[in-house]
Amino acid sequence: MATGPAGLTRRARSRRIIAVGGGKGGIGKSMVSANLGVALAQAGHKVLLVDADLGGANLHTCLGVGPPESTLSDFLRRGKGNLEEVMVATGVPGLSLIAGAQDSLDAANLKYAQKQKLLRTLLSQTADYLILDLGAGTSFNTLDFFLLADHGLLVVLPEPTSVENAYRFVKAAFFRKLQQVEAQYGIQDLVEGALSTREGGLRTLHDVVAQVRKKAPSDAERLERELASFRVRLVVNQARTDADANVGAAMVAAWKKFFGIDMDDLGALRYDDEAWRAVRKRRPVLIERPDSPVSLGLQRIAARLLSLDGLSPESASP
Repeated sequence: MATGPAGLTRRARSRRIIAVGGGKGGIGKSMVSANLGVALAQAGHKVLLVDADLGGANLHTCLGVGPPESTLSDFLRRGKGNLEEVMVATGVPGLSLIAGAQDSLDAANLKYAQKQKLLRTLLSQTADYLILDLGAGTSFNTLDFFLLADHGLLVVLPEPTSVENAYRFVKAAFFRKLQQVEAQYGIQDLVEGALSTREGGLRTLHDVVAQVRKKAPSDAERLERELASFRVRLVVNQARTDADANVGAAMVAAWKKFFGIDMDDLGALRYDDEAWRAVRKRRPVLIERPDSPVSLGLQRIAARLLSLDGLSPESASP
């Protein structure tokens, strides 16, 4: 995914950022984040997990790590000089964790300067993979972290309410992306008009580009390339039937048809009692039961991400 929030310039870097989001809570985002971190670390890559659910941090529990003494709050509000000071070991070689804030009612409402500080610091990290476990919903902080990522993973359950919320999340992220570039392309009025109506005056990517092309054809071409990089990657969790497993493909087709933007289906994770047993034991299922169906599904998703990046275990950091 492309340009980050206003005021933040993306620098050339070899590391990849994965952001795991969702339209609602309780869909397994933290389970997916934790186990993808384990899978990538097991493949030989240096991985940093960041609990960016600033209002309800629990990623450490999924990894079996006790309540951390230092969290993002210490970095953002208490003068810790760098993120390394708040990193904790997970017990998995190559996998480190930065726990989310747990001690402040307004932790989820970062001030602009705090968010910029955190984003810049995240971009400076040397890990091969940086995985951000985001909070549920469509707050600007959540959307900005999601848009910062090279891979924005959206977890969805094969249920009508979850699918509806997932579409709402993707649409909100797309319009947030437009807000980030509106001044550059002179489309402030266009975006404001779309956001001020219930249905939105802009129906597809092509609607946006067509409006810009009327004023500046060269700008339209650049905008089309930039918006085409907005590519969400779906992970369907707790699929019980083949129809459930096909929900991702159906969502990809519907999003392309009605909004004109490509989306990727990374695959489905089968419903597996081993997953919730592992959660109850506070252990990643990839560690507790690496041969279970859900573990095999998580390994396939990790392999798919590595393939998209042109990486393999042999290309990992020493």
